[in-house]
Amino acid sequence: MSLRGAACIVGAFEHPARKAPHVSTPQLHAECARAALADAGLTAADVDGYFCAGDAPGFGPMTMAEYLNLDCRHVDTTETGGSAYLVHVAHAAEAIAAGRCDVALVTMAGRPRSEPAVSAFSSAGAFTPPDQPFELPYGPAAINTYAMCAMRHMHEFGTTPEQLAWIRVAASHHAQHNPHAVFRDLVTVEDVLASPVVADPLHRLDCCMNTDGGGALVIVKPEIARSLARPTVTLRGAGEFVKHQSGGRVDLTWSGARESGRAAFAMAGVTPVDIAYASVYDSFTITVLIQLEDLGFCEKGRGGAFVADGNLIAGVGRMPVNTDGGGLCNSHPAGRGGMPKIVEAVRQLRGEAHPAVQVPGCALALVHGTGGSLGSRHGSATLILERS
Repeated sequence: MSLRGAACIVGAFEHPARKAPHVSTPQLHAECARAALADAGLTAADVDGYFCAGDAPGFGPMTMAEYLNLDCRHVDTTETGGSAYLVHVAHAAEAIAAGRCDVALVTMAGRPRSEPAVSAFSSAGAFTPPDQPFELPYGPAAINTYAMCAMRHMHEFGTTPEQLAWIRVAASHHAQHNPHAVFRDLVTVEDVLASPVVADPLHRLDCCMNTDGGGALVIVKPEIARSLARPTVTLRGAGEFVKHQSGGRVDLTWSGARESGRAAFAMAGVTPVDIAYASVYDSFTITVLIQLEDLGFCEKGRGGAFVADGNLIAGVGRMPVNTDGGGLCNSHPAGRGGMPKIVEAVRQLRGEAHPAVQVPGCALALVHGTGGSLGSRHGSATLILERS
């Protein structure tokens, strides 16, 4: 089923909070929902479809539909971690095309800085994933599983720590213009390499942060979009994929972006050279590098050269990436960075990004999200969005 032109994003909002100790998670969801609906020129009374993931409290849509006072005839709780919200955009377009809803609301929020959660690698709880008895004795954590990917990429292709550092440098150049970014100071390659090694070869400044916050999107059928006063962003292509360890046939040098990106480009009828701006999941610098390769912006193994020398910096390089500062410098709400990636792409396509990082004439943008770990199992989702 092609989703090209099936739905439009008419409202988008990223919560400005990066630490919210006195606000509950449901309240963050509500504040994001209200602001995204206001951005679209709609109200909660217009919403008939609601989409959320595992960050939604209680029983997900049942809890939140009541909290937000929504009358929903369609809900979706697809959970793929940080990529879930990209999946929700595609699933909302499918639901709209099928007539199951006309106005879809997607929300996400969390408070990991104010209320730390149990690690996903912990065996606590009534349900133990089948992989845990085999992996927990080796002490997996997010940082060391990504470090394995970085080390393997360096071994296979000669990628260097200096090349990875350029990804953080680019993020800092963008974040200096974002008043809500956690880290706004410019950094150099030398600064990144001088920061402590957390898991060889990744330094502290190769890593994203966890923040409180959230965001929301409003997705509608094209007829409704045309009746609203706001600029319209149309879904042109979408793809999703789950990569795992395939019974031991593991190759750490590629991610699920290879398959989700291929599907999104095929649906959209465009190629990477047509993309003016990219929001790419940046849990770690190596995440960006591998995904840029897998999405087709450069050949496999050439990511180090592609990201070096400022090539990701708006106004300087050939491929602006994460112009809000991304998860490395701006925010990584609830450990789920997919929502801000969509919001910044919408800003770029509307011409509403900060003037210092706005891509001139931005007409096509790519958004890619990852949920889980590149070193074990993860969900990948890719969107190609178009300025209408």
